[in-house]
Amino acid sequence: MVPARIVRLDALPLTPNRKLDRKALPDPEWQGRDAVAPRTGTERRLAAIWAELLEIDGFGVTDGFFELGGHSLLLTRLAARVRQEFAVELPLSLVFEALTVERLALRIDGDATPPDAARRDADVDVMSGLLDELEHL
Repeated sequence: MVPARIVRLDALPLTPNRKLDRKALPDPEWQGRDAVAPRTGTERRLAAIWAELLEIDGFGVTDGFFELGGHSLLLTRLAARVRQEFAVELPLSLVFEALTVERLALRIDGDATPPDAARRDADVDVMSGLLDELEHL
């Protein structure tokens, strides 16, 4: 496990009980390489989904999902959102292999096959509900 972002602080914020005050920690800003902006409509839509799920801005289409702070639960949510947004069936293993906006857009535009709409919507609803429960534990 390698941290995606590091923020240098003069001192850690502490509660009156001398414990770490996590709520007072600053939000890290993503400072990656020169960001490659989305070039296609699919890349723009995917970048918007990534920004929402990862809660960051200013990343490029060649930056990796895990490098930006993603994890396996978010990857599952990403697959569900892609299924919902683009109406394509992408196996989770394929999403796991295409860990940049650029590669995932290529898969969506070329390799994906349309799913059965009713099954897709039911799967997305179930998955979203489960992920929401997990996040609020």
